[in-house]
Amino acid sequence: MSKDLNPIMNNQFDDVIAIIDNARFRAMKAVNAELINMYWEIGAYVSKRVQSVGWGKSVVADFSAFLQARYPSAKGFSAQNIWRMKQFYETYCGNAKLSPLVREIAWSNNLAIMAGCKTNEAREFYLRLSIANRYTKRELERQIGSMLYERTVLSNEKNKELINRSGGLAALRDAYVFEFLDLEEPYKEKDLRKQIVSHLKDFILEFGRDFTFVGEEYRVQVGNTDFFIDLLFYNRALSCLVAIELKIDIFKPEHLGQLNFYLEALDRDVRMPNENPSVGLILCTGKDDTVVEYALSRTMSPTMVADYTLHLPNKELLQNKLRELTELALESSEG
Repeated sequence: MSKDLNPIMNNQFDDVIAIIDNARFRAMKAVNAELINMYWEIGAYVSKRVQSVGWGKSVVADFSAFLQARYPSAKGFSAQNIWRMKQFYETYCGNAKLSPLVREIAWSNNLAIMAGCKTNEAREFYLRLSIANRYTKRELERQIGSMLYERTVLSNEKNKELINRSGGLAALRDAYVFEFLDLEEPYKEKDLRKQIVSHLKDFILEFGRDFTFVGEEYRVQVGNTDFFIDLLFYNRALSCLVAIELKIDIFKPEHLGQLNFYLEALDRDVRMPNENPSVGLILCTGKDDTVVEYALSRTMSPTMVADYTLHLPNKELLQNKLRELTELALESSEG
């Protein structure tokens, strides 16, 4: 049979491919859930044995050797992994909210979350994120290593009023980490833009899988003049265009006027009738929060100002900031 099939037939075959791919995914998901259930039950067994009859390292090592001899072709029964099963069970056994979620992600991802998260709130954040985005182990470890949970909570709390005023901003944060960019200072805005486009997969991982790339230096024509938006994305969950302007210095109020102009042009000439108003993001190397608050106070456009860094954030510093914010929130609610 000829490899050059009729395009109409190709479209029909694509429908069948989707059926097969979905069936395979459901089958893999079911197998994974059974594997996690098995690890959970082994973890429960070992945990109870440790508590009731004092199982220690030597007994678990013998238990591991027994299982590996009984099931020589099976993987995952090393003594180290059995201890992880015990930790896994003890971490989630009392949590009816999270225990169903752990069965929806791979064992390697569960291990990454256990190793990288100290609170149930952080565990839930990464569990749900992994399920929604089908993260690989590498992608999940990157998100945990870049302190995505802490950065998201801090951003949402700090920008609560702004987000409530414009729901589209919930998809954005006020700080981003671009450690994957191969940039050396000094660099220009065009260098930053080119590197982002060259590392688009990692950039979208940092922003979220709902973002789809539309173009760089996206041209909009107003009157007889052409203007160029640094980066234009489409957010599927929000059904709107997202215009990103890149700056290699600190935020200045005049940056906002430029972006608002672009948003107006997008909404008038590019946005489809069924889409929501466009959202804007200014990415800069730093910002004075008071200056940002003044600049945004009178704007009606859904716009956020965020800073970026080319290095992974300081873990202790972020955790302290989150702790302070939580304490302040508790004090104000009690007051």
